[in-house]
Amino acid sequence: MTNRAESESQKAVSLTVASMLQNQRLQDKRIQRQVRQMQNSVVCALSMLLDLKDLRTGVHATRLAEWGVRVGEHLGLSREDLRDVENASLLHDIGKVGVPEEILNKRAPLTRDEYDLVKKHSEYGWAILRNIPYLENSSLLVLHHHERWDGKGYPGALRGEEIPLGARIVAVVDAFDAMLSTRCYREGLEMEEVLRRLRGAAGTQFDPQIVELFIRLSSEFDEIAGTASAAA
Repeated sequence: MTNRAESESQKAVSLTVASMLQNQRLQDKRIQRQVRQMQNSVVCALSMLLDLKDLRTGVHATRLAEWGVRVGEHLGLSREDLRDVENASLLHDIGKVGVPEEILNKRAPLTRDEYDLVKKHSEYGWAILRNIPYLENSSLLVLHHHERWDGKGYPGALRGEEIPLGARIVAVVDAFDAMLSTRCYREGLEMEEVLRRLRGAAGTQFDPQIVELFIRLSSEFDEIAGTASAAA
């Protein structure tokens, strides 16, 4: 009887432990879901801030996020790296909140001082995002999305693979959409001309592998791209 009682007691303990572990797993999943929801809410709030600064900037960023993730998927990026590319694409221009609107919307050519101030937006964006724990990696992509493959970009004059891969992706999709979109100071270009310019800048301004991949994927973007000039 004693052995049987001990066996029953051990079973009860095992069931209790299993139940506690199951409850802990469920609790962990709930916490993870809440954390992800909070993270998404912060990114959405910052994206809305961009919309308040300039509606065109927010729409532009949304397109970049979709295209950047597609490119990253084809390059085999991990889920975490894809998330960093998506967030950096959405928030790459967040630093423009520190640039006066009269400069951002100026129709005439910028002066050297004005252009130098606009160039600061990538550093401003990094300074904002690096303080948010899960956006540290994305902040580095924002900081370096205006670097050039030949080392003539800013702010770090990085070259080639010194530039974070995600930043190289953002650079290509950003340039693609910027050339396609109509802005206050110029008309948007036709798709054929945009792709021609991307090819021409491969190996100097942009990572040639990413340009080649993006152009192969560009047929998937035709419908979205066709709305870019109308929405900008």
